Amino acid sequence: MSISWYSKLNPIERSTFWASFAGYTMDSFDSTMYALVAPVLITIVGFTKPEIGALTTAGLIGNCLGGWIAGIIADRLGRMTLLKATILWVAAFSGLAAAAMNYQEFFAVRFLQGLGFGGEAAVAGVLISETVRPALRGRVVPATQAGYGFGYALSTMLMPVLFALFPQAVGWRVMFVLGVIPALLVLYIRRNVPESTTFLASLNARRAGARVVPFWSIFNRLNRRSTLVGLLLATGVLGGGFGIHAWLPTYLRLSLHLKVASTAAYLACSIAGLLVGPVIAGLVRDRLGRRAVIVCLLACDASVVACLLYLHFGLLGVLSLIFLQGTLQGGAAACLLPTFAELFPTEIRASGVGFCITGGRGFGSICTSVVGLLSTTMPLGHAMGVCSLNAFGLAAVAALFLPRQNGDDLDDVGTAAHGLGMAEPVF
Repeated sequence: MSISWYSKLNPIERSTFWASFAGYTMDSFDSTMYALVAPVLITIVGFTKPEIGALTTAGLIGNCLGGWIAGIIADRLGRMTLLKATILWVAAFSGLAAAAMNYQEFFAVRFLQGLGFGGEAAVAGVLISETVRPALRGRVVPATQAGYGFGYALSTMLMPVLFALFPQAVGWRVMFVLGVIPALLVLYIRRNVPESTTFLASLNARRAGARVVPFWSIFNRLNRRSTLVGLLLATGVLGGGFGIHAWLPTYLRLSLHLKVASTAAYLACSIAGLLVGPVIAGLVRDRLGRRAVIVCLLACDASVVACLLYLHFGLLGVLSLIFLQGTLQGGAAACLLPTFAELFPTEIRASGVGFCITGGRGFGSICTSVVGLLSTTMPLGHAMGVCSLNAFGLAAVAALFLPRQNGDDLDDVGTAAHGLGMAEPVF
C-alpha cells in the first residue's frame, strides 16, 4: 500500500501533518488511560461498572461541548491559538486526575478534561484540512488520525511497566501524572506551524468590512442538512467504537480472565489496526468516494464485532478479529474530519466541524453508559455488541445522505455547502 503522498507535501503541509499527528497522539495517550485503568478502579478503588460507564460518558460529553466551543472561538481568533490552549488544558487535568480522591472528584476532572480533548481534536482537524491541498486532503487528513492508535500504543505499553514497578493502587495515579509530559513536545512542534492561510483570508475579509457569519448559521436552512447528517454519522461511528474500545480492557480482564500483560498483548492487535486503518481508508476514500467507503467500512466493522463478541474462537481467531475491528473502526472514524470540513464554508467551518464531530462523541458516549447498565442483566460482551451494532446501523443510514464529491477547494466550499442545503437527497 503506497503512501507516496507524503513526499508530495510541501514543508508547511508536512509540519502541520506532524503537529496534528502529535496532537492526536497526546489526546489518545491521555484518554485511553481511563479505559486501561478501569479494571483497577473497579477491583481496587471500588467503582462499579455503571460508574465506570458514567465516567467515560462524562468525558465524552465534555468532549462534545469543548469541541463546539473551541470551534466557535477558532472561527474568530484562529486555529493555532485554540490548539495551544487546549493542549495545556488537557495536560493540566491529566495531572489533576492523579490527585482525585473519590468518585465525585474523578467525575468532575474527567468532564473538564473532556472539554480539552474535544477542542484539540476539532481544531486540529480543521487546521490540517485547510492547510493540505484538495488533491491530497483525502489521504493526508485521515492519516494524521493514526496518532490515536500511536497514543493508544504508548499508554498500553506503559501500563504493564508501571504496574510492575508500583502497586496497582499507586500505578494508576502515576499513569495520569505521566499524561502531562506529551504536552511539552506537542507545544514545541506547534510553534513551527503557521496559521491557516484560509482562515487568515477570512479574517482579512472581516477586517475589510465583510459580514460576520454567526456560529448558529450551521443550523440555518442552507446548512442544517449538512449539520444533521454530520451529527448522526459521527454519533453512529464514534458511539459504536466507544461501545467496544471503552470496555475492551475490562472485557478481556473480567470476562476472558486475562492478566494485565496478556490484556496488553491483545490490545496491541487493536492498536495495530488503529494505526493502519486511517492510512488505508484515506487511500481508498480517494478512489471510491466518501459515502461508499464509509458505508463499506461500517458494514465490515459490524460483521467483525458480531463475530468477536457472539461467537467463540481460539487465540488466533480472537487476535485476528481484534486487529480487523481496530483497522475498520480507525478507518471509518478517520474519514469523518475531511468529510465534515468539505461540508461547511470557511466562516463557520470550525463551528460546524466541532459541532458534528464532538456532538457525535457526546451522543455516542451514551453507548458506554448503556453497556455498563446492560451488563448488570446480560454478559458484558453481549451488552457491548447490542450497543455497537445499533450505532453502526445509524451511521450507515446517515452516510447514505452524504454528497458524492471529494476534494473540494475549501476556499470556495462555502458555495458548495450552501448549495448542499438546497440539494435533493442523494441515494
